[in-house]
Amino acid sequence: MKTNFTRMAPGTRRSFLGRMAATGVLALGALPPLFLARAAEQNKASRDGKILVLLQLAGGNDGLNTVIPHSHTEYQRLRPSLGVGKGAVLKLNDELGLHPQLTGLKSLHDEGLLSIIQGVGYPKPNRSHFRSMDIWHSARPDEESTRDGWMGRAMDAAAAKFAGRVPALALGTDRLPLALVAQRVTVPTVKSLKDYQLSEGKGNAKDLRRRRQLIGELAQAEAKGNSDLDFLHRTASTAIQTADKIAATTTAYKPAKPYPQTGLGQRLQTLAQLITADIGPQVFFVSLDGFDTHSDQAGAHAALLGELGGAVQAFFADLKAHGLSERVMLATFSEFGRRVKENGSLGTDHGAASQMFLVSAGIKSAIHGKHPDLHNLDEGDLKHHTDFRQVYATLLEQWLDWPSEPALLGKFAQLKLA
Repeated sequence: MKTNFTRMAPGTRRSFLGRMAATGVLALGALPPLFLARAAEQNKASRDGKILVLLQLAGGNDGLNTVIPHSHTEYQRLRPSLGVGKGAVLKLNDELGLHPQLTGLKSLHDEGLLSIIQGVGYPKPNRSHFRSMDIWHSARPDEESTRDGWMGRAMDAAAAKFAGRVPALALGTDRLPLALVAQRVTVPTVKSLKDYQLSEGKGNAKDLRRRRQLIGELAQAEAKGNSDLDFLHRTASTAIQTADKIAATTTAYKPAKPYPQTGLGQRLQTLAQLITADIGPQVFFVSLDGFDTHSDQAGAHAALLGELGGAVQAFFADLKAHGLSERVMLATFSEFGRRVKENGSLGTDHGAASQMFLVSAGIKSAIHGKHPDLHNLDEGDLKHHTDFRQVYATLLEQWLDWPSEPALLGKFAQLKLA
């Protein structure tokens, strides 16, 4: 944060700097990030807004063994080893079922919270991890430019609605996902809730209490009409209040039931805490990696789906207990599916079309579209019938109430979520 101290009166500047140094703010960077202060100061108008959680299944999830066409004999013929037996499938209807490890998603389906969008992809599918993921993140299949992402452009187009607050946040990653890269708004990445805490630095308990007191006095001091100093006082005060709020929320926060002790389970628990604290963002991004299952797929894929189902089920049970399950939607995506026919290493290779899951108590549970025809393949892969940009347009327009055309650089037919 840059401030023009030369515009302050000398006495004010000396007093201000002296008190800042005394508190340790100058030396220790005690205040939380500026984006947090601004978000907390200006998020009042968004407290009832819808929230979208984007969950990336990185590596290319095998959609055919996720939502299984158990009544199709061609499925078992092409997957003699990897195919899930009809008796083991968690049946959704007479044609389709979920992998046996997706008991969490099956429970959400039975509660009316799960929707499945089948046959999702894009024309002329690319089977490279990096290029296909860039396509899903940028929503530009015909252009290799990666200067911004689809959600970034959506946030840019709706920037006036944010009034300076942070519209989105990426959790558990060191690098901002391309989907959230924008030109007009700033999107932070956060590893854990520790990044949001107010730190008084090092010292004994007495020193830390005194330092906290001085920070509070600094924040409450009158700025006497100086715009720079007033901004710093307001930022300090807001940051302290926000840090206290998040600390209190974290301390008082009790999930509806224990989350799984998995990476995704813990990330979604952190996300639930942030949503409960109501710090402002309307879009969150998390990822589950490991879906590139070229060999010995059965065990690895089952474990990943178990992690996915268990974490998402706990997340929505938690949101429901906090009265938030109708306000939040979680949407999954992956860069591509896998080939229909298993390979010689008891795995599957890069494919094309797959499915997306939508989870929320705020929409009608449904299965959108038919399962792709296993007798009519694209070079051994499932053919798509729903462009992923149709799903993006639906999420933007019907859920977030943001314009979709600036984000997707065109108009796409939407699904019916209501």
